[in-house]
Amino acid sequence: MKTVNRIIAALILSLISLLIITSCETLADAAATVGVLTGKISKNQADSIRKTGKAVEKAFEDITPEQEYYIGRSVGAFIMDSYEPYPEIDAIVYLNLLGQSLAMASDRPETFGGYRFLILDSDEINAFATPAGHIFISRGMLRLVKSEEMVAAVLAHEIGHVVHQHGLKAIKTSRWTSAGVSMGNMVTEMTDAGQYDQLTDIFAGTVLDISDTLINSGYSRSQEKEADATAVEILIRVGYDPWALVDLLEEMDLELDPKGLDFAKTHPKPQSRIKDLKKILGRRVGISESIDRQERFEAALMGI
Repeated sequence: MKTVNRIIAALILSLISLLIITSCETLADAAATVGVLTGKISKNQADSIRKTGKAVEKAFEDITPEQEYYIGRSVGAFIMDSYEPYPEIDAIVYLNLLGQSLAMASDRPETFGGYRFLILDSDEINAFATPAGHIFISRGMLRLVKSEEMVAAVLAHEIGHVVHQHGLKAIKTSRWTSAGVSMGNMVTEMTDAGQYDQLTDIFAGTVLDISDTLINSGYSRSQEKEADATAVEILIRVGYDPWALVDLLEEMDLELDPKGLDFAKTHPKPQSRIKDLKKILGRRVGISESIDRQERFEAALMGI
């Protein structure tokens, strides 16, 4: 019997490992089949699991723009519980004017609640993008930049995360994984009917878990690469030097503590991103900095 249980456990783990590339309904079918074949559950129980999978699949249809906005706002509220906002109005207005201009040049110029940019009163070198366009950048990051082009590079990168809905993808992955574990429990334990109710409850998730993923774990390396590529496109469209993103990463490479709790913890190493960016930029010639832009940048942020 122990050997059979080990086989079942191995099969369930294999199913869960495929969770992010298959539908929940497909997983439910597989879990039900395994349960019946191994004699752990009856045909009626298997049918119930399949029906649950269909309900789960329906629940995970595309999130609407309005739902995305409220998810992003909730995550933003959690971030603001950990950081104080920087109160200097001129700096905030400047950041929003620049950010809105960049967002309008992206492939997703509008979100349900619109893009919003806020400065965090923190010495950390960091920046966050929540679903639907809530973008936060720390004073520590802004102290690192040397020009408006570099500020634009930071914001364009974060806008890239919003364009590709990386925040929502992280949320969905977390929830789908929880669903897989629950289905695995249903096959291996089959305690009582309440197990089905627990499966449904799992999908609600928590804003705290989502925020912890964004702040402590960060996006995947492929998502960071995608956001960098999008940032380059945005910068070119607006007329900023796309090499400013490389300049920014080189500056970060000098200043970031590899063991730090900020950008270094949640992002790939700057040198690896620089290598990828140079492939994207190729032989593209840089754009000279504008005197007007530099004066505008210094007036708004040099005192930060």
